[in-house]
Amino acid sequence: MSDPKNPNIKTRDTPQWGLYQRELLWKDNTGEVPPFSTDPGDLEDLAKKSLTIGGWYYASSNAGQSYTHLANRQAFYRHRIVPRMLVDTNKRDTKTEIFGHKVSAPIGFAPIGINKIYNPLGELPVAKVAEELNLPYCLSTAGSTPIEDVGKANGDGPRFFQLYMPHDDELTLSLLQRAHDSGFTACILTLDTWQLAWRHHDEAHSNYAFYHGIGADLGLSDPVFQKRLKKAGIDPKTQPNEAGAMWIDNVWHGRAWSWEKMPWLIENWKRISGGKPFCVKGIQHVADAQKAVDMGIDGIVVSNHAGRQVDGAIASLDALEKIVEAVGDKIYIMFDSGVRGAADVFKALALGAKFVFVGRLWVFALSIKGELGVRHVMKSLLADFDILMNVAGYQSVDQINRNSIDSLPNSSSLIAERSKL
Repeated sequence: MSDPKNPNIKTRDTPQWGLYQRELLWKDNTGEVPPFSTDPGDLEDLAKKSLTIGGWYYASSNAGQSYTHLANRQAFYRHRIVPRMLVDTNKRDTKTEIFGHKVSAPIGFAPIGINKIYNPLGELPVAKVAEELNLPYCLSTAGSTPIEDVGKANGDGPRFFQLYMPHDDELTLSLLQRAHDSGFTACILTLDTWQLAWRHHDEAHSNYAFYHGIGADLGLSDPVFQKRLKKAGIDPKTQPNEAGAMWIDNVWHGRAWSWEKMPWLIENWKRISGGKPFCVKGIQHVADAQKAVDMGIDGIVVSNHAGRQVDGAIASLDALEKIVEAVGDKIYIMFDSGVRGAADVFKALALGAKFVFVGRLWVFALSIKGELGVRHVMKSLLADFDILMNVAGYQSVDQINRNSIDSLPNSSSLIAERSKL
């Protein structure tokens, strides 16, 4: 058990997160019980009971038949951690650094929109917990709370703004300016979601919160968008559905972007922010990763939107391997999609990611018990990661590398090879 008197506590720069295990196991002695099980399957079951049917479908739905979602999870199973023994892990620390921010672990809050369908307080309790744990928080352009309010809730925490870029340059610049003014220190452009994929359950239930007057507060609070509403003759107070629809139709607009627009966006974010990092999210192909390097982009998030956009696509973890091999020494590589626990974080780091974002874990927790739920799930993940480093024999994050795992063959590659015979 984690020793509350272990000298490790005094020598590390971060809390000994593993002590949260001890706290939970002791609770019964004080007449308390832990908030809920953090097993991913249990989280899904509890969230399904807590949410409306629309909230559950939006949280859980994937593109098409969920083949990419399945591939994401399967990809983790073919990699196995190789523990090391008799390592002095009393000297371990989970700390790392991202874009100049010294943070508690290589774990961050992925950008997820419309948090008000999961909890009435929306993004605010999530941003608050992120600061408390000193983990990076990403706010989605599809967020349901004004940028300024989220910035205040996050306090001094490291935070990044995830951009869905409108086909309205003035509106884009307004969003970037608001993000910078509210203390967001990096811009992360999502590339794979200028239109939502076909998601069977959402379509079958007209399940689109923005079209029903819910979740558009980030957009409705924008001064440029308010001008657009006025010009269109839409009053957001009396016509919330129309206002919400006009906002989200500017964000997930169905009109593709190309690399030709990137220099304009990079230049303007750098101008507005004073040179802060610009990243792109959704990279899966080596050629796209190389293009990002060639354009001088600061970082990429290897991500397939957790299987919510392109059905039947490559697992994001498989994409990570190829991308790291091609450009891993030329650009800061981050990862998301399918992460469900500390072992998944470890494997992504071993395959070359420098940082890992999680999403559905905290979204389910937000729907179950709000701020308390988010805190419980993320502290549990940190404890899981801290304990894993301890028992697997790793003293620091930078010791986790390709030699830390043993990998089975990629079955998709085997199928491709057999087809040549």
